[in-house]
Amino acid sequence: MAEPFWDWAVAVYGRGSVAEACLRLQDEGGHNVPLLLWAAWAGVHGVRIGDDLASQAAAIARVWSDEVIVPLRKVRRRMKAALHDGDDRDRMTVRNLVKATELEAEKALMAQLTELVVPGALLPPGDQATAISEALRPVAGAWSPDRDDKALVQLSQALTKG
Repeated sequence: MAEPFWDWAVAVYGRGSVAEACLRLQDEGGHNVPLLLWAAWAGVHGVRIGDDLASQAAAIARVWSDEVIVPLRKVRRRMKAALHDGDDRDRMTVRNLVKATELEAEKALMAQLTELVVPGALLPPGDQATAISEALRPVAGAWSPDRDDKALVQLSQALTKG
């Protein structure tokens, strides 16, 4: 039985190297982290992601990203700095609410992406690196024509380090 996507994503993202690789792809390449993690999760569970499935997943992620996740992220990041003198407590309370809402939006996107595939059993560790790479490429390409293969390899390696 497949491990639920959310649980898998939280576990792997908790590894510093995975978070670092994901944020690099997000901040430098404009990629959608939940979409990339979905591709990797599907790959390690034996799902082959072709161009049609990659495009479908990217379209769903694009709407959530453009309309909800990125605007929330911009507000959260803006609220790191003071809006005026003495606003720290109130500002940080609101920032934490925005952060929680951003995370819930990512979780909702991840639930929708999960519905696109029927995952199988977890592949043996020796097969996971290839499966992740093969799943990430079409998804990253569907998201952006400027696919950073080096950064995708770094993410794939971070995901398979266990």
